[in-house]
Amino acid sequence: MKHASDDVLREISDLLDKIRAKDGIREKKLGTFYRKSNAFLHFHEDPAGLFADLKVGSEFARYPVNTKRERTALLSAIDRGLKS
Repeated sequence: MKHASDDVLREISDLLDKIRAKDGIREKKLGTFYRKSNAFLHFHEDPAGLFADLKVGSEFARYPVNTKRERTALLSAIDRGLKS
């Protein structure tokens, strides 16, 4: 599964804007977010759709982000991750 292209990431700019607004993370390059000096969130694309890999504990968990409901679930997971 390859990292999401800039063109694909621009298609989810509304989601990226919501992520950018969260305290405690920063975007090092388009669609790649860090918490402190650690990778925290990035996106992948494949024929099945677009996915976000979110750092949960010491591992990454994969979240589909193809629908509004899936994007809302990712935003909730990010909030939980930022609280831990």
